[in-house]
Amino acid sequence: MPTKKTNRSLPAKKAAPAKTAGKRTVTSRPTRTSAKTAPPLPRGSERLVDDDVGREGIRLSFLIHDVSRMRRSAYDQFMKPLRVTRAQWWVLAHLSRHDGMMQTQLAEVLDVGKASLGDVVGSLEAAGLVDRRADPSDKRARRVYLTRRAQALIKRMTRMEVDFNEQILAAISPEERLRLIDSLTHIKAALAEFVSSGRTAV
Repeated sequence: MPTKKTNRSLPAKKAAPAKTAGKRTVTSRPTRTSAKTAPPLPRGSERLVDDDVGREGIRLSFLIHDVSRMRRSAYDQFMKPLRVTRAQWWVLAHLSRHDGMMQTQLAEVLDVGKASLGDVVGSLEAAGLVDRRADPSDKRARRVYLTRRAQALIKRMTRMEVDFNEQILAAISPEERLRLIDSLTHIKAALAEFVSSGRTAV
């Protein structure tokens, strides 16, 4: 039966005595989660999927979805003191690598609608974190640039994200992280190919 979910603050589990890193606390490696806590199959699917590989594939899909959803919530909670949303952070992080991109290009790279991105960039501009300037070669196009305030914020958020990841990845060894990165990269490539092929169930 599905286990009852509860809201938890980071770190998710109590572990051995904590180690102090500056003003923040990073827990030591917690006990591994038992495989029995993996997401259950949808009701009735056991009769439809009669092999272990198929059942494991369904469980893995649910687990990937749950981890992504829970990480987003935990990340927003962790970064709340900075008053920066996840969408704003993604824009700032991308501009830190490609400053001065045209707004239309930024929307394409981040895979969001132009109107949605316009709202995010507008909020960042109002906060003094980005500047929008006309492109010298095309006055109709707008380029987005980071301000000095944004650059200082990015440095602080990067340090905080390292702290965040140390806590949620504490139970995974460096070698396991590399294998996980490799596996997720393969899944991402397969999904990209699937979407581009236009395949459907029928």
